[in-house]
Amino acid sequence: MFEFEIGRHRVGQGNPVFFIAEAGVNHNGSLDLAKQLVDVASDAGADAVKFQSFHADEIATKMAPKSTYHQETTGGDEVESWFDMLKRQEMSKEMHEELISYCNKKKIIFASTPYDLKSLHLLCELDVSVIKIASTDTNNLPFLRHVGTAGRPIILSSAMATMKEVSEAVETIKHAGSKHFAVMQCTGNYPADLQNSNLNVMHSYREAFGCPVGYSDHTAGIVNPIAATAMGANIYEKHFTLSRDLAGPDHRMSIEPEELRETIALVRQAQTVAGSAEKQVVQEELENRVKLRKSIVSREHIKAGHSINAEMICLKRPATGMLPRLFDTVVGSVALVDIPADTPITQDMIDA
Repeated sequence: MFEFEIGRHRVGQGNPVFFIAEAGVNHNGSLDLAKQLVDVASDAGADAVKFQSFHADEIATKMAPKSTYHQETTGGDEVESWFDMLKRQEMSKEMHEELISYCNKKKIIFASTPYDLKSLHLLCELDVSVIKIASTDTNNLPFLRHVGTAGRPIILSSAMATMKEVSEAVETIKHAGSKHFAVMQCTGNYPADLQNSNLNVMHSYREAFGCPVGYSDHTAGIVNPIAATAMGANIYEKHFTLSRDLAGPDHRMSIEPEELRETIALVRQAQTVAGSAEKQVVQEELENRVKLRKSIVSREHIKAGHSINAEMICLKRPATGMLPRLFDTVVGSVALVDIPADTPITQDMIDA
């Protein structure tokens, strides 16, 4: 499986999980709020903070209906149309530039999801280090052809998609020239039910595409960060906000600053405990390997020159004598010295 670099981070097997703190549109159109989100992500230990780049008139008709989730969080279309809501959340070129500069200052990677060609070109012009593709564009092959020519790593989310559609998306960006990409399992509901997480899909993606994989999390709670990391996620993404009480479409399903800090800590711990796939005796086991394991021990006093039978020996701690797997070797051997009862038998005591 290949790996690639995002900024100073290597992404792929054997590397730390690349954690994306998804700010999305939770800045509510405010540069000050966006900078506060950068602060929270940086302080929590995220590797990248991700926003969304779009022009409302490029991605939705003025009559496009809100999803049920957006109706619940922002009111029905009679309150505000989806188009008008999107318009309020656009980020100008100047806002992008300011946020990139601020992220550099805070030593965290700025990332964004382009939803249209103008925004893709802007992000390339601003030389962002990674392009994240939203699940809503997994089947948007004409757009993905352009993304594949962008010359930078691509992270592809896959909610609402079939395996065939994901395969078509991957083939499209590869054919367009992209060599560095990752595919994210994701469930397209806000919030998503835990039982619909299907984290095992990450294994299917790794096997099918030979690329880094990850999980874009829309669930509540802390189960998935631990589980996905332990199952080998190379990238993890989680929505966050300054407060779930803020007005806006995505605050309700986002985690708050302290929860983000805890989530990142859990991801780091989960990767640590997952450890290596190579079975080995670790340093802290060496003492107990001797004290808790057993060896061949004399059950009774065995005189020199006597043949040893099975009734004369047993297996006891500590493992300072011959190993249990040599039991049959000791049976039938001759004692070269007197062996007191309850003594670990060593190789030099017998003629085997």
